[in-house]
Amino acid sequence: METEITVRRALELPALRRGLPEVLAGGDRLDRAVRWVHAGEVPHIASLLKGGELLLTTGLGLGARPSEQRAFIRKLADREIAALVVELGSRFASLPAALVDAARDCGLPLIQLHREVPYVTVTEAIHTEIINSHYAMLRRADEVLRRCTDVLLRGGGAPEVLRLLAGFTGNPLCLEAPDGSPLYAAGPEGDDGPADADPLLAWEGLRDTGVRIDVPGGGHGPDAVRARLVLLPVNTPLAPVHRIAAERAADLLAVVMLQSRQEEVLAARGRGDFLADLAEGRITAAEAPAQARLLGFRPGTEPVLPVVMRLPAGLPSPGSWALLAQALREELAAPGVPVLLGVRPVESRVPVLVALRAGQDRAVLADRIAEALHAGVVRAGLDRPAAHRPVIVVGTPGDWAAAGPGLRHAAQAAAAAQGLPAAPWYDARRLDIELLLWRMREHGEQGVLTDFVERAIGPLLAHDRGARQPLLPTLEAYLASAGRKAETARDLKVNRQTLYDRLARIAQLLGTDLDDPQTVLGLRLALRARRHTDKG
Repeated sequence: METEITVRRALELPALRRGLPEVLAGGDRLDRAVRWVHAGEVPHIASLLKGGELLLTTGLGLGARPSEQRAFIRKLADREIAALVVELGSRFASLPAALVDAARDCGLPLIQLHREVPYVTVTEAIHTEIINSHYAMLRRADEVLRRCTDVLLRGGGAPEVLRLLAGFTGNPLCLEAPDGSPLYAAGPEGDDGPADADPLLAWEGLRDTGVRIDVPGGGHGPDAVRARLVLLPVNTPLAPVHRIAAERAADLLAVVMLQSRQEEVLAARGRGDFLADLAEGRITAAEAPAQARLLGFRPGTEPVLPVVMRLPAGLPSPGSWALLAQALREELAAPGVPVLLGVRPVESRVPVLVALRAGQDRAVLADRIAEALHAGVVRAGLDRPAAHRPVIVVGTPGDWAAAGPGLRHAAQAAAAAQGLPAAPWYDARRLDIELLLWRMREHGEQGVLTDFVERAIGPLLAHDRGARQPLLPTLEAYLASAGRKAETARDLKVNRQTLYDRLARIAQLLGTDLDDPQTVLGLRLALRARRHTDKG
């Protein structure tokens, strides 16, 4: 929908069309916006104009000499008026060549009218169009503001508002901190996901030419501006309606950002989006280093270690992500290595990339990173009993080509590892069986897993439901010790004869031989699969 009146549109209106307009110069610039209409006959009329006007004249002030006519055109062009419309008859039967040549040289649209038209009619018609256009533009801006408000009322935050605004403008945009560093970059999304995979790179290249809008901070002096919204004309030119919508959204963002530490969580979500896009292949290995550099992560030529922390369902609450992001960032400064940490509130996930320096032991670094992550969770007041603590999975170090798949593997392994015995961190390479079972459940194969569990250990589960002395813990301890009975008895704190009696009872219930390797393998898998079924 058109949001402004152009010279071309003005010439299509009946009020001007009745004058039989003929374009003599600037035919390629008829899409200039007409801000206002002015009629005048004085030689110095350019000094009375502000720019964007469509000037109507009979030519009385154009001057008699070619030099005066060329100077008249140059002054109008310097004022950046939309177009000059000259009505023939009163002064000229046809426009002088000097006038036409000067307009062509200056790129100024020049139109002559072959018939007389009432200027008041032309002015009223174009001004009505301008007012209607402005009204339609304001309605579009109001509709965007309403959608932004709805997003916030449904529990969204500043990132959702920014993505909605990027979709409306059809261009990427970035929210900057007052010092010019990026807080959050968003791009328009198409039917198949983001249309621009690198809004950060667009911001870096076009930040000086983009439209900047202050997000007020409510204070004075340095606190007068909380952030700056930068609209980037990458895909399409920025229309006036885009700026109006952005200005209204900026006021809304100011209210949202008054909440404590919103800048912190915005920056963390921006990094989380980058890491998610990298994991899902929306950012290539060639693009990743430049974007990571803009986010402050510079590992150099060292390999990067993917780490994912998954938080229990319901933690943290929407209001505590900012506190968690700040606590994690501060704690992760302790290991002294480059770290890129993001948050993904929707998935309750914290993805991290860590630079692994030459000669540095992966397990030692993983211990330090896991310790820092756990400390950040405690500082944020989100520590819970062991059964509900965060799960931290450490992947395999590699270059940027391996970083994305490594993050994706670690994220899936973290989901699969929930419910395992508590550990400071889990090695993604040792969770492949858990991941396989989790994927079966996620792909609708839970019935297959349930049937398998029922066949393998169903009788034992049925026995334990009504038993004073359940036998499943004995089987779990026996398998965990690789069938070493003396070690199992010590772990269970029972004498050997008691253990032998329990194992015999388990073998009888299951109708199987606990010394058979294939049987043991099947029982191990069944116990793991049980966590992923409704019997878990």
